[in-house]
Amino acid sequence: MLPIIKNNIINIIELFASVQGETSFSGIPTVFVRTAACNLRCSWCDTTYSFGRGNPMTIDSIIEFVKESGLQYVCITGGEPLLQEHIYALMTELCDLGYIVTIETGGSLPTDQIDPRVCSILDIKCPGSKMDHKNYFKNLESLRPDDEVKFVIMDETDYSYAKEVMEKYKLHERKNRVLFSPVHGVMDPQVLVKKILDDRLHVRLNLQIHKFIWTPETKGV
Repeated sequence: MLPIIKNNIINIIELFASVQGETSFSGIPTVFVRTAACNLRCSWCDTTYSFGRGNPMTIDSIIEFVKESGLQYVCITGGEPLLQEHIYALMTELCDLGYIVTIETGGSLPTDQIDPRVCSILDIKCPGSKMDHKNYFKNLESLRPDDEVKFVIMDETDYSYAKEVMEKYKLHERKNRVLFSPVHGVMDPQVLVKKILDDRLHVRLNLQIHKFIWTPETKGV
């Protein structure tokens, strides 16, 4: 069941400060806003605890947490943040306050309402996720210059799929490189790197560094 949305309430799983574990923002101290609920069930999901209802919080209280952190970067993640209508207002208010905002979205919902100042990290689901039929490919036709596209890859089939999507939508021509992320503990990063080098792909290897700093099971990091 999806969260019940009232007034300016957003259902939240957790708020925490850490370093960004992936994307081109990797290593940067960041405040994370993890929203509740997800409309996908990826086979390799590492945040299944976000599927619940979470705790209702006002936009003001979320922003107060961000202010108290003293950090400049904010990452909106989930779950699937775009399931909650007031997430758009939260992102806009954060941008108005001068924060650098990113959103991690699963790629199944339209991204056209996201504030243009926000950097969208758009997942395209590969077959290994069992959710590739949910991809909303129109998002790839309206990418903004600072948006990033991520493929989580678990095997050769996923790799070939990612290459096909890249070629079809000319993602290799974008300023920001496409992210190829091996499923942690499943796809050997060395194997993926060799494939990228052999095919001379214009992509960025996307390792989840928080899983090396802590453990893959550690929450709130």
